[in-house]
Amino acid sequence: MADIQYLGHSCFRLRGRDGIVITDPYDRSVGLDLGRPTAHIVTVSHHHPDHDNVAAVRPARDRVMVIDGPGEYEVGGVLITGVRTFHDKQKGAELGRNTVYVIHLDDIVFCHLGDLAHELTAQQLEEIGSVDVLFVPVGGGETISPAEAASVISQIEPRIVIPMHYAIDGQSAMNLAPLDKFLHELGIKEYTPEERLSLSASNLPGDGEQTRIIVMRPAV
Repeated sequence: MADIQYLGHSCFRLRGRDGIVITDPYDRSVGLDLGRPTAHIVTVSHHHPDHDNVAAVRPARDRVMVIDGPGEYEVGGVLITGVRTFHDKQKGAELGRNTVYVIHLDDIVFCHLGDLAHELTAQQLEEIGSVDVLFVPVGGGETISPAEAASVISQIEPRIVIPMHYAIDGQSAMNLAPLDKFLHELGIKEYTPEERLSLSASNLPGDGEQTRIIVMRPAV
């Protein structure tokens, strides 16, 4: 059973039997207070202050393992693959590179897209592989727009989608669209935000079932 908590912006805390992973911790420039969460592993999609505040994360054991680029990693039974992508549509010429992370935790495959700014190539999709839970930026700005986010979801075909990186109350002005614009793209009019989410391989949507969109309330 993997427990998921949304800490705001692009930051999630994933807790499983083999460890705790935090994705893209942010600094106070975001306008939110991340606090001092604990983890064994931190993934950094790119080195911007609102995604790489590793110092805010306290070690759950002796130290925090920081993963900040493409490659294959194994930390205490947690398998992670970093896939090279870009933070703009000019192959990194404007804003640099972005790393998508595929995280295997408690028999569930999570995929965190970071600040992806383009649709994925066939090679990138092959490296990402089959995904159970997709964390996707939906607010536009320096990432994919709500419409592009819907297109990337269709490319990856995950079982569950959890949106991130959109305008929320208390956040600094970051030129991000509100969540409702993305939900409108998918025809979703009503939803109930989840405070926490516990998932196992047995309670994921089955083959042939429609992708489930789950909105999480930021715990900040």
